Formats: sequence, structure tokens, C-alpha cells
Amino acid sequence: MTTALDAAEPLVLPDAWEPPARPPLPLVASTVPMVGAVVLWAVTGSMLTLWLAALGPLIALASVLDHRRATRSGRRRADSAAAGARRRVAAEIEARHARERAARWLRHPDVAGAVTASDAVWREREVGGLVIGAGEVASSITVAGGRGDQESTSLRARASVLDGAPVVVDPRDGVVVVGQGVAAAAVHRALVLQLALTAAPGSVRLVGPLRGGDAWAAELPHRLVAEGSTLALAATADADLVIARADSSRARPARCAVVVRVDAPGTAVVSQAGIDRVVVPEAIAMEQAVWIARDLAARAERTLGVTAAPPASLSLSSLPATSRATQGRDALEVAFGIGDDGPALVDLVADGPHAIVAGITGSGKSELLISWIVALCAMHSTTQVTFLLADFKGGSAFEPLAGLPHVVGVVTDLDGGGARRALESLRAEIRRREGALADAGARDILDPRVELPRLVVVVDEFAALLADHPELDVMFTDLAARGRALGIHLVLGTQRVTGVVRERLLANVPLRLSLRVADPVDSRTVVGSDAAARIPGGVAGRGVALVRRAGDAVPERVRVARADADDIARVIERAAGQRAPRTWLPPLPRRVELPDLVRADDEIALGLADEPERQRQVTAGLTLADRGLAVVGGAGSGLTTVIDVISAQADRLVRVPADLEQAWDAVCRATDVPVDRGTVVAIDDLDALLAGFPPEYAQELRERLEHLARTAGATGSLVVASARRPSGPVARVLDLLPRRLLLPLPSRTDHVAAGGSSEHYLAGAPPGRARLDGIAVQVATAPRRPVALAGPPSPWHPSAPLTGWVGRPGPTSRAALAAWRTGGVRVVSLDEYVADPTVTADGRVLVHGDADDWQRHWRVLASLRGDHHLAIDAACAAEYRVLTASRALPPFCHPGRGRAWLIDAGADAVRVVLPQPDVGSEDVTESS
Repeated sequence: MTTALDAAEPLVLPDAWEPPARPPLPLVASTVPMVGAVVLWAVTGSMLTLWLAALGPLIALASVLDHRRATRSGRRRADSAAAGARRRVAAEIEARHARERAARWLRHPDVAGAVTASDAVWREREVGGLVIGAGEVASSITVAGGRGDQESTSLRARASVLDGAPVVVDPRDGVVVVGQGVAAAAVHRALVLQLALTAAPGSVRLVGPLRGGDAWAAELPHRLVAEGSTLALAATADADLVIARADSSRARPARCAVVVRVDAPGTAVVSQAGIDRVVVPEAIAMEQAVWIARDLAARAERTLGVTAAPPASLSLSSLPATSRATQGRDALEVAFGIGDDGPALVDLVADGPHAIVAGITGSGKSELLISWIVALCAMHSTTQVTFLLADFKGGSAFEPLAGLPHVVGVVTDLDGGGARRALESLRAEIRRREGALADAGARDILDPRVELPRLVVVVDEFAALLADHPELDVMFTDLAARGRALGIHLVLGTQRVTGVVRERLLANVPLRLSLRVADPVDSRTVVGSDAAARIPGGVAGRGVALVRRAGDAVPERVRVARADADDIARVIERAAGQRAPRTWLPPLPRRVELPDLVRADDEIALGLADEPERQRQVTAGLTLADRGLAVVGGAGSGLTTVIDVISAQADRLVRVPADLEQAWDAVCRATDVPVDRGTVVAIDDLDALLAGFPPEYAQELRERLEHLARTAGATGSLVVASARRPSGPVARVLDLLPRRLLLPLPSRTDHVAAGGSSEHYLAGAPPGRARLDGIAVQVATAPRRPVALAGPPSPWHPSAPLTGWVGRPGPTSRAALAAWRTGGVRVVSLDEYVADPTVTADGRVLVHGDADDWQRHWRVLASLRGDHHLAIDAACAAEYRVLTASRALPPFCHPGRGRAWLIDAGADAVRVVLPQPDVGSEDVTESS
């Protein structure tokens, strides 16, 4: 079977190997030996030293050859790895195809599959798909990668097609088997039997004439029932489903959109919407078909009691209107079925105010609830009655009723958060009605000064609700006790009553309805006798209910009418423009756009806040008076989205970049010079930012951020910081921010550790679903605000008459010295300068040496540091404080980026960019 892991983890193939770019000729490395050989010859006068000049071309040639060797080796390794990956992926494709094929056949069995697996017989409650045969279908397997590789392309194509899988069509489209002889007849029998095996009598009934080779189908129990979708084996019959035979394509019935052409045994061509597919059809012999049909008839009699057709299906529209339906809010009387003495009338006000409906699966409980709701909506206006519908198994039974103008809400999302929200919303509605009664000085809803419609709360699977959320029993018990005066009525559907619905609640539910139940105790609890347990099973007993009102000596037997789509459409058309107010708000959407939010002039909107206890959804936001917001969430939870939303609305913004040098500069500017009033300081991924700095810089940055947070009130600014883990140094900054927004975190423990409440944790929450001060919020989305970035800074060149350079021997220092010489600067060593200070007489002079050299000549160092320019390579960061005699940290420099610090006559150090052998834009960032 295809697992969730198969669908969630696509297979990945390696892309085609691409050779690395050819490196440039090592000109500098080739030139240096030749220059060195000339210098040695000039010093020593030995001609032998000139042979060293040959090292330069040899080095260049060796580099080229080494690159070719590495390229060939890399290709061999890549080809071997790719071949291994393709073998593994191919094996996994075969395994996943096998699981997917098995899962598809399990979901859509043919006759052989349904007969061999007993649980597949009559598994479908509604008419499902019809398997025409085995063939090729699109596979759900996803294979990524393999770009530029022909073998990978072929492998992806093979993965996208699943062979030997069931080719399924919708029988409602009509199917005709075209062909002559035994093969076509056998295929036709297989399709009819397949539908009879998967759909039980009552879901499908066989109608129309059965002539010639179709006579065997008279043995099917579907011929005996009077309910369900109609199936005909002749296209001339008036039926919902048609599986017909035709001798040739010319005789194909017009209403059959699916054509199965059988020209030879074991092969068929399926044509639909102009597309042809070759399949291997299933074929059933006449003797096999008769045997299977008789076995189904015996099963139907044994399990469903189908020996003759039950009473014809009763339509809701055929019931008469009640006489009390127009008397106002003091009655909710309708007929939703036929009893022994005519229409069965039930008044939820007079017979209630609450009702319980019991019945096992398949008894017709959901149909009864739907018919009752539609009948009430048809006979009463939205000013008289409204409905709140809840299915606590997350089903879709009430979805067709969502369009009724009387329905104020359909609740299906009842996990931990959904049930709590439903509870809060119900309590809010109770408070609203209590307030309306108090304002009018009324005792109950019947007072003419009160203008409130009655609210009917219909709950299907009430037992499942209490099993998952036993704390709700208290609320429903209280509501049952006070509901009559408030105009709130409960209709509770459940499969079991005994041990689930408590006596305190049942005492306030006088209206009892029971369809078929499995336990006589449940029958006695609901209607006072065992009669509900003796209702026959299967189609014959479906829709049969026992109704007992408070004054009834014995329950009344009722055949429940069924409401169809036309009944619902008529109610919607009749009540056009009369939709009831939405006192029950839908759950928060998964996405909210910033322009859709309404905010005050001085407010920064965050998203849409859900306040079911106040029956409203309003904009959640910040003001400058809040001083700060800490945002905590896991990966992919929407941390950056929050920063983007706030930044998009800020009149003055300081957004700390992710680049460490720029982040250091931005924070230092904001703390050295107080920010303007109304400025928003935004820091994204604070924990990652601090982790990127060395310890002393991280501590300095944290202290500056703490200063910003502490002084936000005085400066009139707002500090917003996001982090994934609010621990350690990060927690000290976040704790100074008064408000906290909690986005989805990996676990409940993380949520609680971040300052959230355990009951507010929601597993699988969508990105942006947050808690702000305990209130659920869906954070809005907004485009990132563009930030004007300075262009790449120019490399620094000495401009003072005398400049000291402290550099670590290496390529960076040599490249800088060479560039400065080219720029007209006279470069001398520290030893030369000490020996002859007059070298500074003409033009710009740069004195260079490493850190040890400068420390040996500390007087010269002190002179240059105090009166001239002193530049220190960032590679000498460990010696910076010794060289400058300063404890202050210089601006942060990225290691290896060619940075240095420049001190001008004892002033604070600034960051400069050194000349590089090959300066690229990716290696240059903004200098301070």
C-alpha cells in the first residue's frame, strides 16, 4: 500500500555531471620564481640562480595538468555515484509501484478481488468507481533531479506510469461493451457483477428488462430492493446507471460516454472523451455469474433481511405542511415522516426543548437529522430559527446544508483547538442572549420585547465528542438546563446512549427519537422499550424511527422522509436575501493579506485575531507604546513573514541585515545615536545572528540590543526581534520586549518553554498561525520592503603622508602592498624606516611590518598610532588590543574577506576594504 512517507518524500536523482570551470593561469605564482631568480642573480652574481626562473613555467604547466587530472577523476566518481543512485531509485520505484498497485486494487477491487476478500463485498455505501480492467495509469510517485541526464529522464518517465493498475471510470457516465461473441458477453457480466459486489442492495437497485444473456442478473438481490440509484442493463431504460451491450460501435447508445470495445479475449480498448486506452478486462463465465449472484442473494437475506422490496422511499416534499408553522417563535413544529396515523408531527419547542436521536451506523440517523433541519427551514424564516451544525467526527454529512440561509455555522474541525473554540463560541452566544434578555427586562425569549431567533444546535456523533472531550459534558448539561429560556435547543445524535449521555443531561431532554440500535438497554433508555433494538437491519429497517414525546405512553413508529438536493434548493430560493447573521464565525483562514486588514492610523497590523468568546475576528496589532515584540517560532513557521509585515508598515525602519558586518554597523548606529521617534528596529533570526559572531562581539551586540529594548519607551521606538529558541543570551533580549508572539513550534514542550500555554499548542498548525498574548492570530503576509543598499565600496589606498601597516604575511597582505605600490605609494619595511626615518620626505609613504615587528618598535608604533594613520589587517585581530592600547572593540570584520581597521591619529577605528588580486562583487560588502 502506498504510504504517506512515499508521497511525502520524492525520489531524487543526481543531475548530470558538469566539469568545473577551468582555473586561470597562475600568472603571479609563475612570475614570482622568475623575479626571485633575477634578484638572487643580482645579489649573488651566480648564473646558476637563473635556472630557478624555469620554475615559473613549470608551475603553470603543472597547474594545468593537475586540473585535467582532477577533472577526469571527478567525472569517473560522478558517473559511478550517478549509476548507483539510478539503480537505487529504480529499485525503489519498483517497490513503490508494487505498493501503489496493491493499494489501488484494494480500493477498487474487481470481481475476483471482491470475492476473495470478504470485507470488500458491499463495502461502499455509495456508488463508487467501476474497474474496466488492468492497464496503465498515472502514478503518484515523484522523481526529481536528473537534469541533463538521458538515463534519468527515462527513469522519471518510467516512474510516472503505473502498469497493471485498475483503470476506473464513473458508472454514472454510462458504460457500453461493444463486441460480438463470448468475450464481450463475459466482460459485460464482469462489470455488472463488480457493481453488485461493491454496492449493497439499497445503494443500487436493478431495474428494467433482463433479456437474453442478461437473464442471470435476476438472481441479484439488487432486483428486490426499492431504494438506491437505479441500474439498467439496457440503454433504453430510464436509470441513473447504465451498463449496456452493443454489437458494434454504430449501435452505441448516445447516453453511454464510456465505450469498451472487445475484439479478442484478454484485450479491450476503452474510449472516453476522445481518449483510447488498452486494458486487460476481466471476464466472467455464465456459470460463475449465476453462482456469485445466488451467493449475494443469500448474503442479503442473511445480513440485510432482503427477501422482498421494502416500502418505497418517502420524499420530504410529499409531506403536508403543518398548521402551526406560522404562529411565530412559540412553536417549531414540522412533519419529517409518516406514522401509522399519517404525518408524524414533532414540535421542538412544545415537545422539547431538546431532543436526542439514537441509531447505529447505517440506520439513517444522519438522513433523519438532515430531513428535520430542512423541514424546519422550509416552514420557518431566519427570524424564527437558526442552526449551528456540528459533526464531531470531522465528517461531511452537514456540508450540503451549509448554503441554507438559516445555518449560521457548520463545524467539522474539532481537534483540541477546534473543540475549545466551539466551547468558547457557545458560551459567547449564551452571554449574548442573556444580555439581550437583561436589556429588555424579559424572563425568556417568548417576551415580545426580545428580538432573537431560536438557535438549534445539532450535534452528530455526540458520544464521540464526549469521549474525546469529557469536559464539555458540563457545558452541555448547563445549556440543557437553561436553554428553554434562552431560546437554545439541543438535538444530539449518537450511536450509543448508555454510559455516554449522563442522567443529568437526559433529564432535560424529553424528546426522544431512536432508529435501530444494537443494545436493548439503549432502546429502553431512549424510548422506554426494546422496540428500537428489534427494528430489522439492512435496507428494510433503514429510516424507521421510534418517536417518544414526554406525554406519549408508547413510542410512535415513523418512516422518515428523505430530503434531496431539490428540497434544499427550494428552501434557499424561497429564503433569498434572508440569511441569518453570522453569530458563529468560521475558523481563521490559512492566509491573510495585509491590505485586507483594517487598522488605526497609529497601529501596526500583525494579522487577524480570533476571539470566539467575543464573537468577533479583529485586526491584531502593535503600537509604539508597546515598546517591543518578541517573535518565537520553529523553522518555516513564519518568523520572517512577521518581520516583513511590520517592516512594510513602518514609517521609519532600521532592519538589521543578516550579513554580520552590516548587522554590526546597523546596531551600532542605532545605539550610538538615538533613533528618531517612531522608528521600528527589526531583527530577524536573533539567535542565528548572535551565534554567527565571536563571543566578545556577540556579547557586545547583545548588550547594545538590550539597551535598545530598555530605552524604546524613552525614544518612542519599537523593537521587534524573532528567534527560534528563546534561551541563553537570546532570552535576555527577548525578555525585555513586553509582548510576545508565539508561532508554531516543533513540540508542546517547546511551546511551553517559549512562554505559551500547553492547551494552546496546536500540532500541524499552518505557517503564520500564532498566539499573541494568548489570542489566536493568523499573521498577515506582505511583500518584503525593498532596502536601498550601498554599492560595493572601493578598496582603500593610503592617503596620508605617513601610514603604518600591520599585516600578517600572506597573499592578502602581498596583494595590498602591490596595489598600493602601483597606486604611487612608497612602501618600505619597518626596519628600513627605523634605520632611516627620512624616507618620508617625498610623497606618501607606507611602513609595513607584522605584529611582532611593530611590538618590538613600540615607540614608532605609538608615534604612528597617535599622529598619523595606522592600518591593521583584520587577520591580526588577536593582537589588535596590544597594538592599539585600546579595550574598545573595532568594527566587526568577516574573516577572509580582505578587511582591515584604520585608525586616524588616535580616533576610533573604522573598517576598510583591502585591494584584492581579483576583486569580485561577492567578496565586497559595505564598509563603515
